[in-house]
Amino acid sequence: MTSPPPQWKPHHKLLFLLFLLLASGGFAQTLYVPLDNRPPNWTPCTWGRVQCPPAELYRGREGARPLDLSTWLINTPGERLVASLDALAYGGLVQSREVDLPAAEALARLAVLRVWKGKFGGRVVAFGVIPRHPDAKHRERNLEVLRALEGWGLDHVEAPWDDALPGSPAVQEAATLPLPTRPGADESGQLLLLRTLAPGLRVRVWYDDPRAAAQPTRYEGIPLEDSVRRLLASGGMQAVEERPDLALLVYTGKDPRQAVLTLLRAGREAPVAVADIAAVNRGDKRLMDYLLGIGRYPHLASYASWGTPANNLGSALAQGGLFLRDLEGRLDRLAESYLQYLYGEVGRPWVRRFFAEPLLGGVDVLALGHLREQPLPEFLGDRLELLDVTFPWRRSFEVAVRFRRVP
Repeated sequence: MTSPPPQWKPHHKLLFLLFLLLASGGFAQTLYVPLDNRPPNWTPCTWGRVQCPPAELYRGREGARPLDLSTWLINTPGERLVASLDALAYGGLVQSREVDLPAAEALARLAVLRVWKGKFGGRVVAFGVIPRHPDAKHRERNLEVLRALEGWGLDHVEAPWDDALPGSPAVQEAATLPLPTRPGADESGQLLLLRTLAPGLRVRVWYDDPRAAAQPTRYEGIPLEDSVRRLLASGGMQAVEERPDLALLVYTGKDPRQAVLTLLRAGREAPVAVADIAAVNRGDKRLMDYLLGIGRYPHLASYASWGTPANNLGSALAQGGLFLRDLEGRLDRLAESYLQYLYGEVGRPWVRRFFAEPLLGGVDVLALGHLREQPLPEFLGDRLELLDVTFPWRRSFEVAVRFRRVP
């Protein structure tokens, strides 16, 4: 750091240091510690809104080293922090299920959040996952850690539950915690960034099939309308019937034509975010064909179809809210979401048909060629160009995409 001239008085030195902090981002920044480096968790690091740990600290399925993340965090100032408890305590989601670590040691690692808050005075928002049954080997330990966070003085802590299949104890376990809980996991970083950066969003919820609202959804264990209510609360949003900032269309797959009519009606009031929950981990081609055919897709606030119902609901809400008044950012998110839809529709089945896992490096190039053969929509006159695809965990389930919009 450059030193001020020696003749400066103490208050001049203070002003000089404040100028340097502001010029470099300093305290006017949001830090984000993702759960892991799978695309839904890591993608916000590419949006230009947050500062993340160096990408090399995340080692794919091996997870991150908590000490490396803590060292980076304690040396990085900020005004706000959104952090994964599982990354800081165990190294990631998979590690939270497998690592044999006493609760006391996990809490000692998480103490870095209190140290960071004390050192920089920033706001701390964090989430820890209630792990999936029956994969997790240390469920009671994880729950003990989450319970112990009460009274730590963090600004917001919540506990999403991961993939509550029939017979999962997750919903019952969530009810024992002194924290807000909800379904989902991999969308949590996005949703809590919305809570941190743009709280108070007014949202009106629309269903393609209103009767579906009372029905439990796959992987959630609770009625759909309860999932929506909890996700809205997670993102710091308000459910309203009048004067919304954003409309959320929850598409359950009953009738894509009726869904588009509902979308057009909702669009008279506010930009529309679409959460396609008709299937799991892929979108409904019938709906996408309608959206593209009538030219509505590029005019959406957001679209998500990549994961479970809660994943898609949370992503659609978060991206719709964060980029509500940022046209270029919104178009980039829609392009990215379309490429994820396209991969789920034609890319993943093709990769699984021809290649065994773990995927070798050359599969990236071959998958890129296959996806480039598919027609891509225009985005308000811009041509979408897919630059490359990568498989960060060397498996076909998820893909990271890099693209550009060309005028």
